[in-house]
Amino acid sequence: MTQWPWAHAGRVDIVVTVLSALLWGAVASSSLVIGAVLGVIHRWDDRLVGAVLGFGAGALISSVSFELVEEGLAVSGGLPVALGLAAGGVVFFLGDRGVEKIGGRSAGGAAGLPLLLGALLDGVPEQAVLGIGLGSGQGVSVALLVAIFVSNLPESIGSATDMRAAGTKSRPIIIGWSVVAVVCALATLGGYAMSAGVDDRLTGAIDGFAAGALLVMLVSAMIPEAKKKAGDTAGLVAVLGFAVAAGLSAVS
Repeated sequence: MTQWPWAHAGRVDIVVTVLSALLWGAVASSSLVIGAVLGVIHRWDDRLVGAVLGFGAGALISSVSFELVEEGLAVSGGLPVALGLAAGGVVFFLGDRGVEKIGGRSAGGAAGLPLLLGALLDGVPEQAVLGIGLGSGQGVSVALLVAIFVSNLPESIGSATDMRAAGTKSRPIIIGWSVVAVVCALATLGGYAMSAGVDDRLTGAIDGFAAGALLVMLVSAMIPEAKKKAGDTAGLVAVLGFAVAAGLSAVS
């Protein structure tokens, strides 16, 4: 019988646990709203947005390496992680293609629902990983938290800027991105419940799934966009992001 993390906890402990997962999820996803506000009130230079994208990409690569794959291998061995990597990559690829077909990854879809679907596709796996760490007893990964927060900013800044240029009013933009942020925060709680209620092999597969999804996103979207906007500087900034996240991972 599945034993959820709150199965033997008192009511106070349950409330504290749930609120803790939601709080960390909200902290990570809050940058989506912050970026949307910044994109509405000001048009940012592409080079700056690209540099932030590069930093976030480097930080996410570090988190995939040290927070997901390494931890997954430690708890479950290679096979579950490998299967999870393949599944996560395929699922993200197919989902991303579906969003792209309805305009979610292009300027043409910037003023509508498809863009928000694209943001959810990126954000939910990232945030679920935070919950996985809590559920498996590892605590909150500061490195992953920083990586998610930073990588969210350029996406929402650029998207909100495009939506505003397409004629969408500020209020619907902020409300739309707030909804995305709330759903992503709830994904943290979902990751916590899912990870804490399964055995080590499935936990490793979940880590691998999230890692696979993030790697496909990084290679197909985030890194090319950083290179396009920031040029050769993107690579150097990515190394800086990797170094910062790796240092935070070692400390935490």
